[in-house]
Amino acid sequence: MISGVRLLGAEPDVLLVTVVVVALLAGSVAGASAGFVGGLLVDVMTLGTLGQTSIILILAGYWAGRYGETTGRGRGYAPPLAASAVTILAVVGGVALHVLLGESVSARTALASVVPSALLAAALAFPLHRLARAVLSESAPLVRPRRIDLA
Repeated sequence: MISGVRLLGAEPDVLLVTVVVVALLAGSVAGASAGFVGGLLVDVMTLGTLGQTSIILILAGYWAGRYGETTGRGRGYAPPLAASAVTILAVVGGVALHVLLGESVSARTALASVVPSALLAAALAFPLHRLARAVLSESAPLVRPRRIDLA
């Protein structure tokens, strides 16, 4: 999240959208790895419960990567769709994780910001997808996972 910046009643989560676009471009394993590293850095820097953000971002990266491997590759609507869907799942999963850990959380406040957060994630997905595609293709050629047919 970008601390202090509120748009439409929610804070944009740049890290989550970045994990989603990396997963779409490089696959589920790379997405889960990016989620682990990003979540661990956030937890260490904010002195939060170690691993809490990592769990959410690992699952987000893996799910977005599986979507990209199975159906989303090469479609123009894949980044905003995946970013908004994973944002909804991450908010609900974050509330559930707080409850499971016995921490106090305002579910009403968190769930009221689900739709604005999903809209912001969809809007952030376009520029971050282009940026990640340019950076990843410049640094090293992407080894794309093979397409999986479910038929």
